[in-house]
This record gives sequence, structure tokens and C-alpha cells, in this order.
Amino acid sequence: MSKITKKVTDVFPALSHRNFQYFWYGQCISLLGTWMQRAAQQWLVYTLTKSAFLLGILGVGQFGPMMIFSLFAGVLIDRYSKKKILIITQIVLMIQAFVLSYLVFSGGVRYWQVLTLAITLGLVNTLDMPTRQSFIIELVGKKDLTNAIALNSTIVNLARIVGPSVSALLMASFGAGLCFFLNGISFIPVILGLFLTRPIALNTKRVSQKILPDIGEGLRYVAAKPAIFSAVLAMLVVGTFAMNMDVIIPVFADRVLHQGVHGYGLLLSASGIGSLIGSVLLAAKLKTNPSQKIIFLSAMMISLFLILMNFIHYTPLAVIVTAIIGFFNMIFMTSVNSTIQLNSDDAYRGRAMSVYTLTFAGTTPIGNFFAGSFTEGLGPGFGFLMCGVVTGLLIVAIVAMLYVKNRSQN
Repeated sequence: MSKITKKVTDVFPALSHRNFQYFWYGQCISLLGTWMQRAAQQWLVYTLTKSAFLLGILGVGQFGPMMIFSLFAGVLIDRYSKKKILIITQIVLMIQAFVLSYLVFSGGVRYWQVLTLAITLGLVNTLDMPTRQSFIIELVGKKDLTNAIALNSTIVNLARIVGPSVSALLMASFGAGLCFFLNGISFIPVILGLFLTRPIALNTKRVSQKILPDIGEGLRYVAAKPAIFSAVLAMLVVGTFAMNMDVIIPVFADRVLHQGVHGYGLLLSASGIGSLIGSVLLAAKLKTNPSQKIIFLSAMMISLFLILMNFIHYTPLAVIVTAIIGFFNMIFMTSVNSTIQLNSDDAYRGRAMSVYTLTFAGTTPIGNFFAGSFTEGLGPGFGFLMCGVVTGLLIVAIVAMLYVKNRSQN
């Protein structure tokens, strides 16, 4: 092992695991395509409809399946091989991207077609997202889990920086179809990487009862673990009301900043830069279970800077504040993710992470409808304001509730 490699693995010990390397390198390429498609899809729908409300409906279609089926997915994850599940979901996602690319290149793409494919994407991601999250511990073990989660977040945010910028350039020159096609190609490395992994065998039980009792057992388990329960409550609030940038930013870039598609890509990239800084900081510094204080403090900072966005009409300042929101978003999400996984038993991790997916992405239809309605009626600034105010009030209420509960138990 070279000195450089040793230094890297000393700071990022998850990279010393060959299994994680296969998975991580594949994700580096695939996630770039994912963020290219995500940015292109939002802008495509906005150019087709010029409606923030229909952008919100797109979010309902894409994330609605997670709201309905996430808990069922958790049972399947705890019963079957996560590696096999991921290979199947990645192949289906690749096909979805190619179909969307074909529709755009054909010149006859319609809103209902994009919405239908978004629903398909949501159905597959309902199973894929919690499986990927709970699969990481099988690649690195518990000791390096937080580092691995933060490293995975790092490449997500590198993709968030590069993907929207590349997407904006490609859309300006060639249209959205090329972005979707390149996303389809990007799934090939991650599928090959999955085939090469040899996951660690964990101490899990093969459940034999019916699905609904298994879901109930998982929910009781989450509710009985204070660290997990408080993290889930915080994620429920932030995931529902604070993480609606995809709905508001295209309208904000167009109507407030008057920057069009380039301003849209710039703001998404700024959010990615802030998130990247947050994930690298956590990967390098945080080696243990994150504290509850970090979770709630970062949630309040997200709330405050969302409120601030309502008062901004200057592009450089909007870029800075968006980057700060991205930074605290990443601190918050990685801390919640690590808290849930590190405090979950192996037999319940899939179901615990399905609850995380439900609160993180499954409630997005509610949040998108909330943000889209205010943005459509009163403008994007007011959309940011309402998302920030509601998030802050609910986080304060949760902290007060937990404080009273702890006082009564003591």
C-alpha cells in the first residue's frame, strides 16, 4: 500500500474495503447521470407546461409510490438478498431512462408521458433507495458505516454539482433527450460493480409471518428506540416541508432572478457544492454516532435560510444562501441516516431504513403539493418562506415534546 493510499484510507477508512470500492466507483458514474436526468426532467416539464403546480404534481407522481409502499419494501429488504434486489432495480431504472430519452428524441413528448415514467421511477426507487442505504453496512461493517455513508453522500453531491451544470449545457445545445440517454448508459458501471461485490453475511432472521404483521413489528421497533424515533420525527418534518427545492428553484430562477435554464443549473450546483462540503466534513471528522443536537440544530438552520430566500433578488446572494442550505441539508440527512442504521439491529435494518425513506422521500408528494401551491399562487419567494416557517415551528414543537418526555421519565 502506497503512502498516499494509506493516508486516504486513514481519513476515509470505508475505502479500505474492496466491496465498498466496487459499489462506490460504480455510484460515482451512475449518480452523475441520475442528477443530469433529474435536472433535465424538471426543466423539461417546466418548459412544456410553464406551471409550478404541474411541477408539484410531477413530484407527487414520482414520490407518491414511496409514501404508499415504503413500509412494504422494508419487509422485502429484510427477507431477500439486497444485492439481487439492487441489480434488478438498477436494470429497470436504466430502461426507464432510455424510454424517456426516446420520447424526447422523437419530438412528440407530452407531459402525461413524463409523469407516467416519473411514477415508474418512483415505484422502483421505493425499493431501491432503502435497499442501497441498508446494503452499505454489508460492504464495510458497523465500524466504518458512518464514514461510508458520508463518502456516499460526497459522490451524490459531486454529482449534484456537475450533473445540473452539464445538463444545462447539454439542454441548451442538444435538448433534454441526450441527458436521459447518458443517464441510461451510466447505470452499466454500477450494475457491473454490484456483480463484483461479496457482501458480509449479517445476523439476520428469515421472517415467515405475513407482510402486515412484519410492518407492524418494524414500526413498533422504531417507536421503542428513542434515538431512532427522534431522528425519524425530525426527518418527517424536514423531508416533507424543507426539501422542496426542485419545485421552487426552476420558477425562482426564471421569475425572480430572470436567469432561465442557466440560473436554474447554477442554483442546483450551488446547493450541491454546499452539500459536498458538508459530506466531506462529516466523512473526515465524524467517526461515531452523531448526536441528537446536531440533527435538530441543522434542521433549524435549514428553516432559517429558507425563510431568508424570500428576501433575495440578487443572483450571487441567492447562490450563496442556496449553498448554505445544501450544507445543512447534508449535515442533517447524513446524521439522521447514520443514527438510524447504527442504532438498528441487523434483523430490523431494512424496515428501519424503509421508515427513513418514507419520511425522507415518501412524504415528498405532500411537500411538493404544499410548495407548488404557494409558489403558483403567491410566487417562489413566498414558497420558500412558508417551507421555512412550517419546518421551524414543527422542529421546535418536536424538541419541546422530547424535552417534556425526558423530564417526565426522569
